[in-house]
Parts: sequence; structure tokens; C-alpha cells
Amino acid sequence: MADPSFATGGGSNGLAQAEQVRVISRDEHEAAAASLAEAFRYDEVAQYFVKTPDTETWTLDQKWEVHLQIMRCIVLAHCISGLALTVGPNHAAVALWMPPGKNMDGQKTMLLSGLSELNKQLSKEGNCRFIEFMQLLHQTKTEVLGKYDENSWYLVYIGTRKEARGQGYARMLIDHVTRQADAEGHMCYLESSDGKNPAIYQRFGFTTVQNIKLTRGSKPVELDIMVRHPGSRDASCDARTIAHHGQTAETA
Repeated sequence: MADPSFATGGGSNGLAQAEQVRVISRDEHEAAAASLAEAFRYDEVAQYFVKTPDTETWTLDQKWEVHLQIMRCIVLAHCISGLALTVGPNHAAVALWMPPGKNMDGQKTMLLSGLSELNKQLSKEGNCRFIEFMQLLHQTKTEVLGKYDENSWYLVYIGTRKEARGQGYARMLIDHVTRQADAEGHMCYLESSDGKNPAIYQRFGFTTVQNIKLTRGSKPVELDIMVRHPGSRDASCDARTIAHHGQTAETA
């Protein structure tokens, strides 16, 4: 589920151009996860797992720690089996991509990343919701991409810390992979949990093809499914500035 509330300015102040996209190592996965967790602090999907009827007695710190642990596991899983990228100082922006032919469902990755132990961190309802989430995402991606599923790039998460927005970091993290996908002739895929962000993704060539809902909560949580065909780049994404469409606090 990729969905930053991010400003993707073209870096007119020159700051973004001075930074380089780099791969996140396993040793730094906790620092990268902290940035991603902060970016998703108020995201509806992130809250969906920790704000449940059976966590009403939990403190905010308890809920934050579970949210952070989810991000630690997912970042580490991408360090092991996918592609975890960052740009900017102190992991200012982070993107988690799953390359063609790769996934984080293997037993080794699940064990090493801690994903197999998340059920012990989540409440009973939170665990049910996490399973619902993972199953729905897997099923939808398979149905939407069909025969292209195994040969596509999957943008799982992307987010920028609030203080680092507007530097063009998110653009760099997306361009870094979409250029490679274009060269390889591969499709790209993502889920957006913020209704304002599909307009941004469209500037990178993504198109909304479906809307799905998580339904175990008091109200449905919607995600937009978006795909990008090779070479599908809207010329406007190369403009100097792309307007900020995000929330006050990021969701990536």
C-alpha cells in the first residue's frame, strides 16, 4: 500500500538534486522504519490495525509501538527480498518496492523480518484486520495484473517526513524505479490510501483501475488501485513544481 501525503516539488532550490537515491541496508532498517511510521502516523489504513474496539484501553504509546513494529517488519522484509530505497538526510523519504518475480511471502523472509510474529503484537481484532488487509491486497493485485503479476514492479510504501516535503524526494524515489521499469518493459502497481494522491500518481503515468474497501471497521477504508504501463509518463510530472495534495501528517 503506497500512499504518501507528500509534496513533490521539482527541487527548484537545488536541494533534491544534491541528494542521491540509495538502497537501505538491513542495519539501518529501524531508522528507515521510523521515518515511514512517522509518514503514516495518521493514515487510515495504519490506524485500521491499532485503533480497534479491543485496543480502547491501550495508551497512545502502545499503539504507536505496534504501528512502528509493523513498519520495522515490512522495511526489513524489503531489505531481504525486495528493494528498499531512501533519499535525503536521516531517511527523509523512503520507498519500498517489490521487483518483478519477488515477494515477501517466503518462510525465510517472514521469519527473519518478524512478520510471522506480528500476530503477537496486534490485538485479536487487529490481527484479523491485518489478515483481511493482506489477503485483499494479494487477491486484488493478482486479479488486476493477471499474467503480468509476476513481471511487475510493486510500490508497496512511499513516504516523506513532514519537514522534508517539497524537496522532490518522492519524485526521485518513483522515477528511480519507473525509468528502470520502462527500460525493461514492465508494468508498475500500487494501492493509494489517500483519496487526494491519485492525482499526483497520475503525473507519473499511473491510472486508477479499481477501488477496494477494508470493511471490518465502523466505516469502510478505501484504497485506489493504480497501474502504470511502460512508458506511461505524463509530461506534467516533469514540471518544475507539482502541487501538494497531501494531509497535514503523512501516510505513506
